[in-house]
Amino acid sequence: MAQINISIVIYDNDVNEIKKTIQSVLNTELDIRLYLIDNSPINNLKVLSTDRRIFYFFNNRNVGYGSAHNIGIKHSIEEGAKYHIVMNPDITFKDGTLENIYAFMESNRDVGSLMPKVYYEDGSLQRLCKLLPTPFDLIGRRFFGNTNWAKRQNESYELHNFDYNSILNTPCLSGCFMFVRTEVFEKSGLFDPRYFMYLEDYDLTRRIHGVAKTIFYPEVSVIHGHAKESYRNGKLLRIHMLSAVKYFNKWGWFFDNERKALNSKVLRSIEK
Repeated sequence: MAQINISIVIYDNDVNEIKKTIQSVLNTELDIRLYLIDNSPINNLKVLSTDRRIFYFFNNRNVGYGSAHNIGIKHSIEEGAKYHIVMNPDITFKDGTLENIYAFMESNRDVGSLMPKVYYEDGSLQRLCKLLPTPFDLIGRRFFGNTNWAKRQNESYELHNFDYNSILNTPCLSGCFMFVRTEVFEKSGLFDPRYFMYLEDYDLTRRIHGVAKTIFYPEVSVIHGHAKESYRNGKLLRIHMLSAVKYFNKWGWFFDNERKALNSKVLRSIEK
């Protein structure tokens, strides 16, 4: 059986909440290793390392979301793990979820990364399949959300005409749960450390999409306690905006021919 490694980045999280996530992960017969990458100022969360399959790494400072996950990914590459899962600390799922995804990935060797269907804790769907963003998409969502223009823009960006009941190969998926074939990292690279937090998942998924399929897989689901903290926290908003500047500086602001082509391809696939 192939080895599957999972990395979860933690920072002063509620211990009981993370225990729920860890329980979801460990409830499997698959050969797994769970890496808890701790960006907290003190190592109080070391108490979560209670199983032989859990490996705790204390960074003693907040190195950022992507850089912390890279620690786990590098271990996966060095250990020869076939798959690596990037997961948020507020994800939970039913028994059999990992087994289902593993079987699918084993049968579909052209898939490099997979995101399952994601629900809020109240049972409502999170629309995490998106087009590659333009500056208008991100500005409209954050600052003009109640205007008719921003609502129309967001409906297009969030693919509101997609029913979330079929597999979709799209270059823009959330990083709250990424089931990745480890070998693709050798071609795509890891998380770009220039992003402290936010948009690093879009950047990585886009790069993986350049070498393999990056799909939404609706046959299984997870629950994500997503809080949109940057909408309420001024400091996080600034970090989010800085990440957006870095993203568009890297890929192109208003002129991005690859974005245009990839987004058109996704829209055509939905219309079929």
